[in-house]
Amino acid sequence: MALSSRLLSKSKQVLGSQSILHQGHAFPVRHFAKEAAPPALKGDEMLKNIFLEVKKKFETALAVFKKEKITIDPDDPAAVAQYAKVMKLAREKADLFSESQRIKYTIQTRTQDIPDARSYLLALKEIRIKRGLSDDLGAEAMMFDALEKVEKELKKPLLRNDKKGMSVLMAEFDKINQKLGIRREDLPKYEEQLELKISKAQLEEMKKDALEAMETQKKREEFKDDEMVDTKSLDVRNFL
Repeated sequence: MALSSRLLSKSKQVLGSQSILHQGHAFPVRHFAKEAAPPALKGDEMLKNIFLEVKKKFETALAVFKKEKITIDPDDPAAVAQYAKVMKLAREKADLFSESQRIKYTIQTRTQDIPDARSYLLALKEIRIKRGLSDDLGAEAMMFDALEKVEKELKKPLLRNDKKGMSVLMAEFDKINQKLGIRREDLPKYEEQLELKISKAQLEEMKKDALEAMETQKKREEFKDDEMVDTKSLDVRNFL
């Protein structure tokens, strides 16, 4: 029972982390006659619609998890790829953001009112750290160096509405990408690599939770003589 609760909790957590509502939801406003019951508050109606939408998305994704096999083996590339495939299928059916889309959405919403380039880059750094993303290539430091160079030439902070200054900065960024071997046409490949990295991390967390649950259960008298099973042999569908 402990393992079942852990894995179900993990599936909800994974799904919850994907559930970002799109902007611009339209909720119909109903007009009632005098004899009708009083209408619900607009805020209550909005919360109700959001709850029903999230509930529907969760149930849709959970149906995929119940059908598709997931092997809890973060060290097996095939198992990681299969898990990523299942997550992608669940997102597509439930109309959820991918990790790349969520990062893009976060960047857009967090930075839309930032006036200067330096604060923008600092916001990107904060988002990267909070998302647990590493900067193995050192691109971030290079971007700040490039900004420093441009602002030194301008002799003032670079504002994002300064088209000429921003075009110079973008040219510097293009040089950085070229130096690091990053090409715009390879973005889909980078996104796929990111999804695999995240899938591996999620499988590692599921394995950790499963082992902890089995350790906890083994401490109980009736299970003390039972052997702990290999997490790779667990069928997640049996716990959902």
